[in-house]
Amino acid sequence: MRKTNLLFLVESAIFSTLAYILDLFSMFLTSRFWPQGGSVSIAMLPIFIISYRWGLKGGLFSGFLLGMLQVVTGTAYVAQPVQGFIDYFLAFALVGFAGVFARQVQEGLQNGNIVKWATFAVFGVILGGSLRFLAHFVAGIAFFAEYAPEGQPVVIYSLVYNGGYMSISTIICAILSVMVLSAIPKKYFATA
Repeated sequence: MRKTNLLFLVESAIFSTLAYILDLFSMFLTSRFWPQGGSVSIAMLPIFIISYRWGLKGGLFSGFLLGMLQVVTGTAYVAQPVQGFIDYFLAFALVGFAGVFARQVQEGLQNGNIVKWATFAVFGVILGGSLRFLAHFVAGIAFFAEYAPEGQPVVIYSLVYNGGYMSISTIICAILSVMVLSAIPKKYFATA
């Protein structure tokens, strides 16, 4: 196995595990507000960082691993298999789409252009957070309609329920992404 491939696998595993630990911590703090799953969490942050380091493949792979860790360890709220796939494997893999901005983030970091890398990092967070929200939104409509208050359309229920924690999580991750990326040694992004 080439050194680069091994480094990719090790970093993906470490960052996915870190994301899982951050998600566990947030579940204890905020899950009581979202009883059918979901919480305000910075679990996406490690996925964003690995996405900017390794690009789309790193982000998709690490996000998928995070979803798998949640399901395998029993922390996932799985009502049925298709919902479990959408809410965990797919939703967290979609966070990795932030990696489409990896080149711009890396170039900006290497050139010391804070406006460029910070702007594209935030775009990546918004893209990844929005795609994850979309997966949860669709799963909410398809699989959790019975939890909608009487008289409220399920679309509105899913929008409010999933939009509540996802919007807060995305904003926090955007801020933290810029802070973390500014603190990481620039050479970390030169080897990917």
